[in-house]
Amino acid sequence: MVAASLADGTAERECVFELFARRLPDGRRYGVVAGTGRALDALRDFRFGDAELASLQGKLDDRMIAWLADYRFSGDIDGYPEGELYFPGSPILTVTGTFADAVVLETLFLSILNHDSAIASAAARMVTAAGNRPLIEMGSRRTHEEAAVASARAAYLAGFATTSNLEAGRRYGVPCAGTAAHAWILLHDDEESAFKAQVEALGTDTTLLVDTYDIRQGIDRAIAAAGPGLGAIRIDSGDLGVLAHQAREQLDSLGATGTKIVLSGDLDEYAIASLRAEPVDVYGVGTSVVTGSGAPTAGMVYKLVEVDGRPVAKRSSSKESRGGRKSALRRHKPTGTAVEEVVHLVGHTPDLGPDDRVLPVPLARGGEPVPGLPTLADARDRLRAALVSVPWEGLKLSRGEPAIPTVFPEA
Repeated sequence: MVAASLADGTAERECVFELFARRLPDGRRYGVVAGTGRALDALRDFRFGDAELASLQGKLDDRMIAWLADYRFSGDIDGYPEGELYFPGSPILTVTGTFADAVVLETLFLSILNHDSAIASAAARMVTAAGNRPLIEMGSRRTHEEAAVASARAAYLAGFATTSNLEAGRRYGVPCAGTAAHAWILLHDDEESAFKAQVEALGTDTTLLVDTYDIRQGIDRAIAAAGPGLGAIRIDSGDLGVLAHQAREQLDSLGATGTKIVLSGDLDEYAIASLRAEPVDVYGVGTSVVTGSGAPTAGMVYKLVEVDGRPVAKRSSSKESRGGRKSALRRHKPTGTAVEEVVHLVGHTPDLGPDDRVLPVPLARGGEPVPGLPTLADARDRLRAALVSVPWEGLKLSRGEPAIPTVFPEA
């Protein structure tokens, strides 16, 4: 498209692209915006170097190669800040620039926001299901190595307490935590030796994995190795609810009343919800969170909505889009409960009530991220506040309509 637009003279036409989701994944009541910070970081480094250009020789003409060599996005970006909720039709990202400059960013922005928003949306459901109990993200071995880092960031944004991915800690400051695997136990001639060695190396605040053999014997040996001040035990298999009850009774009888119980093993939001009444202190979640718990993509699209100030729109009955540059506001009751998302054309802003909130914010100007963008910690706080505003039925794990409707008033 860029090569053809350079050839026919349309490359420099001023355009507006919008990134949005036509619908939420099946059964979901809301989505969580995540990945905006990563997308802006990627934009700063989105360049075509000698190696990339050399690989395109013979595939593209000289004019296109020269254009790529000089590529720098110089337009503007507005959108929902990270940690904000989104609903069908929400203008999550609005990119303004020349056609060529903006269209070449489609895959970059969609790949990041589709992935990270899917992970954060699933993780937020797990956080809600867990109540006030912390969750550890531990799914690095169940996804691509770079996706693992991004997933850890998105899960933390959504409220997970820690990750087992050390690169996410280094790159994004996500707090790290983890436990030993069964291989550590099997390495030793007996369970007692493994526990003693782990305690000697890491101290009594460590977490001992007690289900390699017999769990009751494992707990006895864990307390014998660490004393009643042992930090935690982890159970990774079996009937987790029953085992958590039995473990709590056994630990208490051994005087280890402060030793926490960590449960893991194919947990998702539904399993976590079913364990809320059990004596669980921490949940470890792997595969389900890094794969979006059944919705590995947010289904977002990137569509041209305006050319030289003129609204344009796709009219396919199955994939309709609305033309014109848009903004959005969220209406709330005086109590703070959200009631609807209003998506409107820029220049046709509905009257704002005292409890309404405009959603998009400036993200980049002249191709550069605006100063003072929200941090990852800010995004966590934003999401926490946004979820409090969701009507209670919108937090259910059961299938249903979006938590609030999206309204498109006529211009």
